[in-house]
Amino acid sequence: MNRFATRELSMLVALVVIWAFFAWQEPVFLSARNLSLLSVELAVTAVLALGMLVVLLPGQIDLSAGSGVGLAGAVAAVLVFWHDVPAPVALLIATLGAVLVWSAMGALIAIERIPAFIMTLGGLLVFRGLHWLVIENQTVPVVEGGSQNVYSLLTTYYLPDVAGYALAGLAVTAIVASALGARKRRQSYGFPVDDGELTFLKLFVLAQFVFLVVIVTNGYRGVPIALVILGLVAVLVHQLVTNTPFGRYLYAIGGNEEAAAVSGVPVRNTIIGAYALMGGIVALTGFMQTAYSGASTSTVGSLMELDAVAACVIGGTSLRGGRGTVLGVLFGALIMASLLNGMTLMAVSPEAKYIARGIVLALAVWLDLRLGKGR
Repeated sequence: MNRFATRELSMLVALVVIWAFFAWQEPVFLSARNLSLLSVELAVTAVLALGMLVVLLPGQIDLSAGSGVGLAGAVAAVLVFWHDVPAPVALLIATLGAVLVWSAMGALIAIERIPAFIMTLGGLLVFRGLHWLVIENQTVPVVEGGSQNVYSLLTTYYLPDVAGYALAGLAVTAIVASALGARKRRQSYGFPVDDGELTFLKLFVLAQFVFLVVIVTNGYRGVPIALVILGLVAVLVHQLVTNTPFGRYLYAIGGNEEAAAVSGVPVRNTIIGAYALMGGIVALTGFMQTAYSGASTSTVGSLMELDAVAACVIGGTSLRGGRGTVLGVLFGALIMASLLNGMTLMAVSPEAKYIARGIVLALAVWLDLRLGKGR
């Protein structure tokens, strides 16, 4: 069994153990209501983790993501609820601002050669301070009503049952078409592919999982719109990193930056583009997290960058760059979201939650180093 199969099996076993433990301690963990809430929490964590994947692939990192989440959500909330700016306009302003700021950070990292760790660590402090200034150290409630509804509905709207099943059907059809197309392209280039039976089994299991999610969430209120947003972001990032020159550049830079540059890869522009995309995803996560919290407060987004990094590493993304997949990140995010959700149900103290998250992050990095030997 190769190291990638070992990692996948380890993740599956870990998830089963985590779910079994929390179901034993708190039977409500497996209720339709809690699993629906878990899916929203997963969506918030996973969206940010997908952005972190794009940054990690070329061997960079973003420690400012959590602070950026709080700041972007705060800017939009203040514009909407203190200055009566229509929600769509406020969200667009905050998104464009985040893209510009993260593009500037990417430029400093790529052109001025400032280490990403230092650059984004500085961003963490600056964005956190700006966040507190924007909200004036107050609580800005995110409430429903009028055009403001667009903001609050990001994590409170649920699709009708029929719409959920229809969306699941479309998703499965798209997944099958994409997988078969990718398999055909690999065959045409002479690359190894799974045999037909294994391919069918994987797609069949994945289709069952998609419909199971819809069945479970329909048992509460329906498919959360946050889960739909996650699906769209996951598809976008997957297509970007697997089917575009930009994605191939990300892997090439992470594998060997000097060799990539010699081969004609636009290293600087690729890194700047990765951070620009990260800025947009940070803003989207900020809107979702703020809406889910019901208000913009000084703690929104705190340490979310660590959850995103942990989700990526648990899912097989290398901190040294050059390795990582969207599916792995989603799996890692599910493990992190399950841990936090279960500990919340058990009324675990905030201190213990931080300790658990730290241990999981350390174990994930250790696993990455162990399985990455010989790479």
